[in-house]
Amino acid sequence: MFRILLAEDDNDMRRFLVKALQTAGYDVISYDNGLSAYHRLREEPFQLLLTDIVMPEMDGIELARRASELDPDIKIMFITGFAAVALNPDSQAPKHAKVLSKPFHLRELVSEVQKMLAA
Repeated sequence: MFRILLAEDDNDMRRFLVKALQTAGYDVISYDNGLSAYHRLREEPFQLLLTDIVMPEMDGIELARRASELDPDIKIMFITGFAAVALNPDSQAPKHAKVLSKPFHLRELVSEVQKMLAA
């Protein structure tokens, strides 16, 4: 079973995402900030990091950068209303990361996650 680490500071959004991904058959661990998610990444492996960009304590770009340092094979997807930030070359976001712009439909998210994990 694929394991997904989700970092999203919006409680309602996080609950919806967890439920949709679990329904699709994924093992999902979620946190409401980047720093807590990073600490979990240091403890055990995940196949996918799904992260918002704007969060307290550690933003999603920094989390993604550190996750890539810990595990160069981890797949990364940003879910954000600030896609331009993630796509900005100066952001230092991992180059292989996928960006899914809010708002999106949960089916679209699950579909994109399936594509990334199948690659």
